[in-house]
Amino acid sequence: MINRVKGFKDILHEEGKIYEKIIGIAKEFFELNGFKQITTPILEKTELFVRSIGETTDIVQKEMFTFQDKNGEYLTLRPEGTAPVVRAYIENNLYAYGNIHKFYYYGPMFRRERPQKGRLRQFHQIGIECFGSTSPLLDAHVIYILDNLIKNFKIKEALIEINSIGCKNCRPGFKEELKKYLFKFKKDLCNDCQNRMEKNPLRVLDCKNDTCKEVVKNSPKILDFLCDECKTHFEMVKKFLKYFKVDYNINPFMVRGLDYYTRTVFEAVSTLLGGQNAVGAGGRYDGLVNEIGGKNIPGIGFALGIERIILLSELESEIKNTDVYLILLGENVYEKGLEIYQNLINENIVVEFDYEMKGLKNQLKKADRLGARFAVIIGEDELKEQVLLLRDLKESKQEKISFQELLKKLRS
Repeated sequence: MINRVKGFKDILHEEGKIYEKIIGIAKEFFELNGFKQITTPILEKTELFVRSIGETTDIVQKEMFTFQDKNGEYLTLRPEGTAPVVRAYIENNLYAYGNIHKFYYYGPMFRRERPQKGRLRQFHQIGIECFGSTSPLLDAHVIYILDNLIKNFKIKEALIEINSIGCKNCRPGFKEELKKYLFKFKKDLCNDCQNRMEKNPLRVLDCKNDTCKEVVKNSPKILDFLCDECKTHFEMVKKFLKYFKVDYNINPFMVRGLDYYTRTVFEAVSTLLGGQNAVGAGGRYDGLVNEIGGKNIPGIGFALGIERIILLSELESEIKNTDVYLILLGENVYEKGLEIYQNLINENIVVEFDYEMKGLKNQLKKADRLGARFAVIIGEDELKEQVLLLRDLKESKQEKISFQELLKKLRS
């Protein structure tokens, strides 16, 4: 027997229905807010993620599924959705059509992490990306959309956390102060963070190791180092969130795990998820379009993990049970029986029938196992009389009706 690859899973029918429901709720709300769907390939050039996410991030250094193709080019299964959408935005010249562009996407992502609850090596995300404005009103609107989805998904014990991580003008000063602080506690940091503090000290703030989190508690806070523009921008974001009636907490240690973020960052977190507590997250990335090779166009977005939503959501799958089990007794009745089958299907009635042409008793047992409400029985005698037997399997009642009466009876 060949088993599935570690960290990957099969999505079976009932769970698949919940996936569909989550995507449906998200799509409807995104489109209400003026977002258009975009679908990018799951395979991209490795350079795209190295340039956008950052060489010193865990994703690039440890987690990407990267391989060399026959032409010697390095390709990567997408580990996140933002960089591919930005690449598509640039490559298809979408910026040429108007000023503000709003996209949504959903699909599988891939990271070679240690599989755990709510975190697989193939996982699924839904997300949005907006281009063309630096307005704090846009930041607040995007966070409002995330907050609204969390509520619509019926996520338990979830809240919004926000922070500002400044810009290229104010962040360098913070990095230096943070590095000085971390150097004093270098021996207390994990091996990864000892390397991170030299190359990119902000990554230490994102570490989930308990000892590192303890060190970080008393570290300098980025909010104390913001330049006047970033400070004003963050104050306006908070003001607009109040107008949108979004409740939030400020988390001064949130930096997000990707290098492209600037200014506003945010997460929807749940206490029920443990250390990896983010259900969805995002932020502003004003330099990313330019970094990947496009114009100097600002952007902001977020992504939600569907597997984590399912873990925390009180949504239930909506599986349509069998309405009618069609029992055809004798080869001569199949022409009329399959005509009736097609008529019922066209009315959105869920119909099952037996392929093996077994007897009445056997087929009634199968109808019962499927939870069918009605059985429609047609044999040679019924065909001659142009009638059928309609059996209510719940009430254990049966009546003889004409073919023409069937739809009316089922609707009633």
